[in-house]
Amino acid sequence: MKIQTLKRLFLAAGVIIMIQANAQHGTKAFQFDDFFKDYTFSQRTARGLKSMKDGMHYTTSEGKSTRIVIRSYETGDTLKTILDLKNFKDIGISSFTSYSFNTDESKILLETDQEAIYRRSYTANYYVADLIAGTIKPVSPNGRQKLATFSPDGSKVAFVRQNNLFYTDLTAEKEVQVTNDGRFNFVINGAPDWVYEEEFEFNRAFEWSPDSKTLAWIRFDESNVPEFSMTMYQGAEPSIDENKLYPHCSTFKYPKAGEPNSTVSVHTYNLSTASYKIMDIGKDTDIYIPRIRWTQNPDKLAIFRLNRLQNHFEILYANPASGVTNVIYDEKSEYYIDEKSFDDIQFLDDNKHFILRSERDGWDHIFLYTNEGKLESTITSGNYDVIDYIGCDTKNKLVYYIASEVVPYQREVYSAKWDGTSKKKLSDKAGINSIRNSEGFNYYTITWSNSSTPSQTTLYNSRGKMVRVIEDNKALVTTLKAYKFNTKQFFSFLTTDNVKLYGWLVMPPNADSSKKYPVLMTQYSGPNSQSALDRWEMDWEDYIAQQGYIIACVDGRGTGARGVPFRKMTYLQLGKYETIDQVEAAKYLGTLPFVDASRIGIWGWSFGGYISSSCMVKGDGVFKAAIAVAPVTNWRYYDNIYTERFMRTPQENPDGYDQNSPLNFAENLKGKLLICHGLGDDNVHVQNSIEFAERLVQANKQFEEQFYANRNHGIYGGNTTYHLYTRMTRFLLQNL
Repeated sequence: MKIQTLKRLFLAAGVIIMIQANAQHGTKAFQFDDFFKDYTFSQRTARGLKSMKDGMHYTTSEGKSTRIVIRSYETGDTLKTILDLKNFKDIGISSFTSYSFNTDESKILLETDQEAIYRRSYTANYYVADLIAGTIKPVSPNGRQKLATFSPDGSKVAFVRQNNLFYTDLTAEKEVQVTNDGRFNFVINGAPDWVYEEEFEFNRAFEWSPDSKTLAWIRFDESNVPEFSMTMYQGAEPSIDENKLYPHCSTFKYPKAGEPNSTVSVHTYNLSTASYKIMDIGKDTDIYIPRIRWTQNPDKLAIFRLNRLQNHFEILYANPASGVTNVIYDEKSEYYIDEKSFDDIQFLDDNKHFILRSERDGWDHIFLYTNEGKLESTITSGNYDVIDYIGCDTKNKLVYYIASEVVPYQREVYSAKWDGTSKKKLSDKAGINSIRNSEGFNYYTITWSNSSTPSQTTLYNSRGKMVRVIEDNKALVTTLKAYKFNTKQFFSFLTTDNVKLYGWLVMPPNADSSKKYPVLMTQYSGPNSQSALDRWEMDWEDYIAQQGYIIACVDGRGTGARGVPFRKMTYLQLGKYETIDQVEAAKYLGTLPFVDASRIGIWGWSFGGYISSSCMVKGDGVFKAAIAVAPVTNWRYYDNIYTERFMRTPQENPDGYDQNSPLNFAENLKGKLLICHGLGDDNVHVQNSIEFAERLVQANKQFEEQFYANRNHGIYGGNTTYHLYTRMTRFLLQNL
C-alpha cells in the first residue's frame, strides 16, 4: 500500500470499505487463550541450522535435542546422524540445550541444565563429545560452569566458574585455574558485570588467541560499585521455600546514573609458560572496555576502549607478551557511539583488513580498513542506514548486509564489493528481510515476512538462484484462513514541528464506516528502536482489536533507520520528544473520521512504559487511559551505561533528568493509569513504580497497580504472563 497521509486517505469515498476488504475471509474470532495458552499463531522458524565447515552441509538437533544430524543444503535430506545420546549410558547428560563444534568438527561441546542469572548469563553443565574416540565426558567435575568455549585447535575448553577463569586440557584431562582472585560482588574474571552484560550486550569477556596458546580476558573490579537489593519472597513456580517466613534480599552490584563503575583491566595468560601480563589501556580508569577481540595475528590483541561519556571510541592493538599497546582507530561523536556496532567489527581472515560500521557521515555505513588503521574504502554510502552487517566473503571480496533503503519500516538484504561497487539487492519482496550465510558463502537463506504474511525462509546458492523453500509456514497460513481479522495499514503524517512520522494501524474486523472507534496506541520509543515495522506478528493487540478497538503504532523521534539527526536528537533530553510525538500522533488520529478522539489510550513496556507514563502526566488529557509495564520513571534510578549514553550524568545534566521524569509531574495526571511491575526486576527496579505511585498518592491522584512476586523484567513464569495480560485486558475494557 502506498504511503499517504491518513486523513486524506480515509476521508476518500469507500476507504472504510477498503479496510473491510482487507479483513481475512474466515468467520472465527480470536480467543484470549489463542495467544497465552494454545499459541495458535506461533510461527515456525528455520533456526538451529549450523553450517558445517565445507559450506555444503549443515547440522540440526533432533529428537528433542538428543541427537545431531547432518543435512544437505541442496536437498535438505538427512545424510548422517553424527551424535545420538541414546547410544551412550551413564554419561550424566540425556539432552542438550545448545551445541558447538571445534574447528575441524571432530568434537562437539554440549550444554545442558541451564540456570539463568541475568538476561544473557547463566550457568550450565558442559560435555565434550569426541566423535573420533566415541566418548562423551564432562568439561569439569568440579561444579557448574559458564561460557565454555573450545580453543581454536580443539584441544582445550576455557570457562568461568565462581568469577574465575579456568581451562580444561582435553588431552591430558587436566583442569587449570587461571585466576584466583574472583569473588562475588568484588572481582569477576572473564565475564562481564551486570551493567556491561545488559548495556554492552555481551556475555563472554575472554578470548582464545588464534594459535590456542594464549587466553585474554577482561577483569572487572566492582568492589566500589554501589549495591542494589531486591526482596525475594517464597513465591510460586518456582517456590523459594526458605523464604516462607522471612524473605531474603538478593544483593548485586548495580551502578546507577552518575555512580562508580567497575574498574576494568585486560590480562593475558600464556599457557605454555604459565605467565601473566597486564595490557596497557591508559591511566584513566573511568572508562569502558566493551570488547576484546584477537586479530588473525596471535601477536595482536584488539582492545576496544570507550570513554565514560561514550562519545570517544578507540581500537588498540596490544602485544599479549609485553602488554604494549598502540591506537590504530579513533572516532569521536558529538552525541555517542552506538554500542550495537561493536560486534560488527571484524578482523578478516586475509590478515590484512578489518571492517567496521560508523555513523560519522550522518548515516550508519560500512567501511574497510587496513590492519594498520588506514581507511581503504567506503563500502556503503547514501541517505539510508545499514541496519546490520552480516559477514564478509574475503575470497570474492564481498560484504553482505541489511539496510533500510526504501522506507524506514522495511528491510532489504544486499551484497557489495569491498570497494563499494557491484552492489546487489538479494531480497525481492517488500517487508522485513534477513539473511544467514553458510560457511564459505556457498549458500544463503533469506527469511522474509510482511504485515500480512508469516515468515518464509528460502535457500539460494551463491549465484542468487533459488534452491528450495526451507520453511513456508503453510500450516499457519491455513489456520489463519479460518479467522476474520485485519492486517496493518501503513501511513505517515506531519507533526506540528513539520516532522514526518511513520506508523500503522489495525482496524476492528467488522468496522462500520458510520461509527467511531476507540484507539489503543502501542509503542516502545527507545533510542534506535522501531515498533512500526512491516513484519508479520499476531499478538495480544490483535485480540484487543477484535474487542472493537483500533490499534495504532507510531515511531517518533529518536527511533531507528532515519539517520543520525533524527535518531540522536533526543540526546540530553531522553523522553521529551518521544512523549511529544506520541501526543501528536494521538491528536492526529483523533482527527480521523472513524476515531473517537475522547477514547485514545496508550501502553508500553520498559521504555514504552516510561513513555506511556509520561504521556499521562504531560499529555493534558489527550489519553483517556494508559498501561505502564515495568516503567522507568526517573533516569536517576537506571543504570549508568545506558542512561549516560543518552543523558550524560545527573551532575552534568540535572534539568535533562528532572524535566523528563514522570515523578516530577505526577500532579498533572489525567485519565486512568495502570502500573505493572515485577518485584524481582533486576533491570528496571520496582523502585521506579513504587516512587511514582507515592508521588501520585501525595498528589491525590487515583490509579491502579499490579505487582508480581519475584518476577524479573519479562514478568513471566507459571501463570504470570496469562494473569498480566488478563489484567491489562480488563483494565482497557473497563476504562477505554
